[in-house]
Amino acid sequence: VMELAVDYAKTRVQYDQPIGAFQAIKHKCVDMYTDVESSRSILYWAAWAQDSGDEKTAAVAASAAKSYCTEAFTRVAGRGIQVFGGTGFTLENEMHLYLKRAKWNEVALGDPMYHREKVLNLVS
Repeated sequence: VMELAVDYAKTRVQYDQPIGAFQAIKHKCVDMYTDVESSRSILYWAAWAQDSGDEKTAAVAASAAKSYCTEAFTRVAGRGIQVFGGTGFTLENEMHLYLKRAKWNEVALGDPMYHREKVLNLVS
């Protein structure tokens, strides 16, 4: 999603310049980047915890990763649609499908609140 939005921001021209040159679009792209990198980091921690052999740490890491990554995916998909503007919701563009997938993941993998409560119960 982030790569599609950044590529679009580089190629879409408005007022004789790419829309990626506008500060509002830059901020959305940077926010997407920080969400993606943070998600990657917590995912690496969860993968390491699964290999560490400590079941409690693995369960905490898995729930923390599920909670953070599902919210981050929803935020990134929403910002991606904002970068694409009106075409983000059209059938000629696949960006709206990512937002639908992000919302579906919240239901399928357990909503973030459930996983936060699970982390709280495991830690305390």
